[in-house]
Amino acid sequence: MIMNMKRFGFYLFLCSLLTVTSGRVLGERKGVGLHPQVGQNLDLLEVWIKARMAYAGLPGLSIGIVHDQELIYSKGFGFADIKEKKPATPETLYRIASHSKLFTAIGIMQLRDQGKLQLDDPVKKHLSGFNIAITHPEAHQVTIRHLLTHSSGLPREPVSAHWVDFDFPSRDEVFARLGRQQTILPSESLFKYSNLAYNLLGEVIAQKTKQSFSDYVENNIMAHLGMDDSSVVFPGEAKSRLAVGYGRRMPDGTREAFPFIDARAMAAATGVTSSINDMAKFVSWQLQLRNKGGKKLIEARTLKEMQRPHWLVGDWKHGRGLGFGVVHTSERDLIGHSGGYPGYRTATNISSREDIGVIVFANSLDSEVYPGSSWSITDRIFDWVVPAINGAKEVKETQHIKPEWKPLVGTYRMVWQDSHVMFLDGQMCLLNPNSPNPKKSITLLDHISENTFKISRKFRTFDYGAVGETVSFEFGPDKKVNRINIGALYAEPVEF
Repeated sequence: MIMNMKRFGFYLFLCSLLTVTSGRVLGERKGVGLHPQVGQNLDLLEVWIKARMAYAGLPGLSIGIVHDQELIYSKGFGFADIKEKKPATPETLYRIASHSKLFTAIGIMQLRDQGKLQLDDPVKKHLSGFNIAITHPEAHQVTIRHLLTHSSGLPREPVSAHWVDFDFPSRDEVFARLGRQQTILPSESLFKYSNLAYNLLGEVIAQKTKQSFSDYVENNIMAHLGMDDSSVVFPGEAKSRLAVGYGRRMPDGTREAFPFIDARAMAAATGVTSSINDMAKFVSWQLQLRNKGGKKLIEARTLKEMQRPHWLVGDWKHGRGLGFGVVHTSERDLIGHSGGYPGYRTATNISSREDIGVIVFANSLDSEVYPGSSWSITDRIFDWVVPAINGAKEVKETQHIKPEWKPLVGTYRMVWQDSHVMFLDGQMCLLNPNSPNPKKSITLLDHISENTFKISRKFRTFDYGAVGETVSFEFGPDKKVNRINIGALYAEPVEF
C-alpha cells in the first residue's frame, strides 16, 4: 500500500500543473493575443512563470512579445523593488548588459556604410593606442571584423576584477592596462567572447565621429527608433524606474541587493539600460527592415549581413553574426543577444521566419532567460505561445472553456505537490509547471458528468496506475472549490 501511494504520488508529480492564481502581474494582451488558442498558452506561460518565481524566490521580471512589428503582449511579474513592493512592469528599466553590443555593432556598420572604415581594416589603423602584445605573430592582424565576431583572440576583459568588485575601469585605465595584456589565442582561430573587443569598438566609434560613444548611440540610433527611455549613460532622474538588481538566491534563502553600478568605459560592451516597451521598438525595427526593406539607420541588406552567421560554434547550434548571436534549432533560428550584469539577466531574440520577437528582462542573477537553458523563459514562449500565434489564422473552429468549468480552474495542494486544473488547447487538463516544460507532462481530463472528470490515456503510453481514475471537485458554502479528489487522494485550493 505504501509503495502504491508513492507511485501514484510520483505519477501526479509528473502530470499535474501548479498555477498561481494571484500575485503581482501587470501588463496587457492585445491583437492576436486575444485569440483563444493563444490566450490559453499565455495562461500556461503565466502560471508557469509565477510558480517558478514562487518556488525559486525570484524577485521580478518583465516580458514582451512582438508579432508583425506590433507589441502584442507585455507584462511584468513580481517586484522591481522588493523592499518598496514596487511591481515590475513593461515600463520598468533594466540594465540590459551585453545587448549593448548590438548598438555598438550597428554604429560600426553605419560607419562602414558611410565609407569611414572597412571591416577588414586592422584595429590599429583606427586606434593608435591598440598596443596589446600579439603572442602569435603568424596570425592575422586583429581587424574590426574580428572584434565584431569575437574571433580576435583578445582577453575577455581589461585587466580588472570589475565583475566582482564592481569598479569598472575608465577609458584611461583600459588603455593603460592594454599595453600590459597579450592576446590569448591567434586571431581567427576560435570563437572567444570578449567584452574588451567591444570596448575597443566603442572607442573606434568615438574616434571616427568625434563624439562620445554614448552620445553617438543615443542620438544616432535610439532617438531615431523612439527609444526615449533607453540610454547608454544612465540618467539619474530615471532611478525611480530602475529595477533593483539582486544576486542569486543563497543557501539560507537570502539575496544581495546590489547598488547602482556604472559601466564607465565598458559601456559599449555592457552599459545600456532599457525597458520592454523600448526594446519592442528595437525588435519591430529589425522585423520591418528585414521584411519590407528600406534604409532606416542602416540598409536592410546591412542588417541581414549582420544577422547571418559569420562564425559557427561547435556543431552549428550557435553562431555569431556581426554583433548578433544566432541560436540554431530544428524549428527556427533565433537572432539576438542576451545580457548579464550585476543583478540582471536579459534576453532579446527574433525569429525572422515567423516574424516574431521575444524579450525577457529579469532583475536577479538566477533567472533563466537565455535560450537553451533548462528553465528558459524564452524557450517556453517559443515552444508554447509562438506556435499558437502561427496557427491562429488557420484555426477554423476554436474551443472555449465551458462556463460551468471556469470555477474549477485553479491551484490545489497536497503533500506531494501543487496541482493545477486548466483549459489548454481545447481540453481540460492537469499539468505541472514546477518543471522545466510542463507541456510534456499534460494529463487530459475527459468530462463524465457535472464536476467529475476521468484521467485519459491520450498522449501517454506509461503511467503509475492513474489512467481511468476520476477527478472530482467539491464546493463549499461560498460556491468555490474547497477540495479536489484525484482518485483516492485529495488536494485543497491554494494561492500565491
